[in-house]
Amino acid sequence: MMLNRTVQGPGEFRTSWKILLLASLGMTTCVTAALLYGFGVLIGPLQQAFGWTRSEIHLAITCMFGSTILAAQLVAWLNKRYGIRAVTITSLVALSLTYLSAPLINGSIWSLYAVFTILPLAGLGTLQVTWTQVVNLWFVRNRGLALAITLSGTGLAAAITPPLLSWAIQKWGWQSAFFTLAAQSFFLVLPMAICLLHPSQAPTIVSVSRQQAGGAKLEGMEFSTALRQRRFWLCNLAFSVAVSGIIAMVTNIVPMLQDKGLTALQASSIFGSFGLALIGGRIISGYLIDRFWAPGVACISLSMPAVGCLLFLFGPSDTGLLILATVLVGFGTGAEYDIAAFLVARYFGLREYGRLFAMTFGFTTASAAFSPLLLWMLLDTSKGYSSLLVYGATCFSLSAITILAMGKYPSGSARSPFSEGELYAS
Repeated sequence: MMLNRTVQGPGEFRTSWKILLLASLGMTTCVTAALLYGFGVLIGPLQQAFGWTRSEIHLAITCMFGSTILAAQLVAWLNKRYGIRAVTITSLVALSLTYLSAPLINGSIWSLYAVFTILPLAGLGTLQVTWTQVVNLWFVRNRGLALAITLSGTGLAAAITPPLLSWAIQKWGWQSAFFTLAAQSFFLVLPMAICLLHPSQAPTIVSVSRQQAGGAKLEGMEFSTALRQRRFWLCNLAFSVAVSGIIAMVTNIVPMLQDKGLTALQASSIFGSFGLALIGGRIISGYLIDRFWAPGVACISLSMPAVGCLLFLFGPSDTGLLILATVLVGFGTGAEYDIAAFLVARYFGLREYGRLFAMTFGFTTASAAFSPLLLWMLLDTSKGYSSLLVYGATCFSLSAITILAMGKYPSGSARSPFSEGELYAS
């Protein structure tokens, strides 16, 4: 017998916490999180092993994110064609096997670029597009907070990946870093995905199925209609600029701290505070966007890394101040993808969420892909990191201002295409 009842916010977490855990761990081991945040630790060992310059090694990030652009568009189509479960499980296996191919890297820098290009395509079903879509299907009332918790997995990656990879490299060499990343995907996330990832059981899908006779559909704009919206392009612009600043800081904080006289272990430990701050920033911003105007929350959050960049630039080389600057960058960095995912769902609906967020993710990834080319020039033409820090502060400031132009939520916009009583009827 069906009993209509409105489940309060905490009810979503009681019924769907396992899915939330899976999505969070999926983000922690996602190639664009784990490998990105561990990249700074790999630079030194790769330099020593093959004699490549920092600038040459940085181009591997361009290869990774360039490939991710294509992977994000493919996964949106594949998820719709074959289902999230099949695509995700296949991708986890393929990603693990690709990590294990890392010993094929040799003295040619092109072998490094090849591995970094293949990794996102192999793991396309583990990108942010999949995990945010899963959370949007399972959460409605607390969608912002759930997305924040999920994407805080990148903060966990930033906190644990550099020290973990640094420890593994010291014991077994640079190859062990890739073996460690493979083990995380294969032994941690894959078993959970096999057991838990059943999208047909998601509350939104179940409710639509119950109402299918009445023609109920997930609410939202058609894909072509959304593309004509000024707000969609403002959202893309704001977060693309922010991501460029994020890449500038994430890939250079560890070597920058080492240039200030810290050891590799000390620099990695301080960078761990970045990951913890990122988690805190995401949780707080996720909580706030469920209750306040999301672009306003994003503006405040994205202003913090700008302050952190200025502290790095003008502050003394004091350990406490360096930690504060790192925390500010990490706290603000935590606002990008969860708020972007929330805004796409809130302004344009869930009907074409996968394809729309794939485009947003594609644009931000393109920014991440081309940023190392600019960073290469900045690092080669300036003595130190001053130009890079000015660039980072500028990116975060422009992003904070641009996001405000999205304006108020669309009139009549809803969190769900049906009432919460219908959604959680049992």
